[in-house]
Amino acid sequence: MLPRKLNTKLQKRMDENSLRKLGTPNLLIDFSSNDYLGFSFNKSIFQNTSKILKRHNLEVNGATGSRLLSGNHSIYTETEQLLSKFYNSEHALLFNSGYDANVGFFSSVPQRGDVILYDELCHASIRDGIKMSDAKAFKFNHNNLIHLEKQLSFRAETRKENEEQYIVTESVFSMDGDQPDLISLVSLCKNYNAHLIIDEAHAVGIFGDKGEGLVKGLGLENEVFARIITFGKALGCHGAAILCSAGLKNYLVNFSRSFIYTTALPPHSIATIQSAHEELRIINRSRINLKSNIAILLKEVMSKDLEQHFILSDSAIHSCVIPGNTQVKKISEALKEEDFDVKPILSPTVPRGQERLRICIHSFNTSEQIKTLISTIATFVK
Repeated sequence: MLPRKLNTKLQKRMDENSLRKLGTPNLLIDFSSNDYLGFSFNKSIFQNTSKILKRHNLEVNGATGSRLLSGNHSIYTETEQLLSKFYNSEHALLFNSGYDANVGFFSSVPQRGDVILYDELCHASIRDGIKMSDAKAFKFNHNNLIHLEKQLSFRAETRKENEEQYIVTESVFSMDGDQPDLISLVSLCKNYNAHLIIDEAHAVGIFGDKGEGLVKGLGLENEVFARIITFGKALGCHGAAILCSAGLKNYLVNFSRSFIYTTALPPHSIATIQSAHEELRIINRSRINLKSNIAILLKEVMSKDLEQHFILSDSAIHSCVIPGNTQVKKISEALKEEDFDVKPILSPTVPRGQERLRICIHSFNTSEQIKTLISTIATFVK
């Protein structure tokens, strides 16, 4: 029997109409997945992955252990070198997921007596890692560098000699699709001698010359203490990496528990990461199509006078705010009837009153699909 306290929490979710359930595969038009470039079903990536495995003479199903025990095949080192070069970082360290990377970093790097300042809308994996840290943590208002500087200025007066400061944000936020002013943020970190950590989960594959993310796109690679990149979004595969210095990589190998105490990703996953990056290196039609589709969505939203309902961005993520769990779920279900898969984002995932339809644009969506989607949404929100 489920303990009473757990039943109470489940009942509260049901009362608030926010109970999560596992979905089932469908044939609806995809406006919900993070597969922005369609790489998850890209045939050339699939075929090239097999070639990479054959080149390494790897006909295995798993890594057999953690990388510190039996699981460190040569393909891991080769892939980390490839990532370092692609993202212009001194080193890279592979993790099993973006969640593992963030938890592993924040639970081990900031020390007792240090301070972490994080954007209030940072991903749950960042906040969970921070909770596991011995450092003190304080949030700043979303993308508000004035509020951040006030906190830094206040702490500067009492800052101890050995106290390190870590500032954490995302280059593209997963719910709003918006971006911080990274250039100003770097300047702020320099002024207050703080270490900057950027999660680039939703920027990799989209921004930069060849999808290297916003940090490299802005030429800020050497100004960032650590970048967390993930491969389960635009790259259509699995895993993550922390881009960092040689010293930080050595530290993480020794103290990051989510790296040390887990079986490494299977070699097939590592080969797929390589293959996806090789696809990005070429003139990629998928990225061109995605940017065109984003422009189409923005134009349609404005032509239907829906700007007041949308959180617009130049990323692949766009939100239509529809307050109330019941109402946003109702509209999501109505969109399914029109063959559109658009997921409702409910409170408490987002603040109460900020419930929304999260619309993900992809390279494979057609112009007609985007226009019909926005026209359909307009009938519900006007």
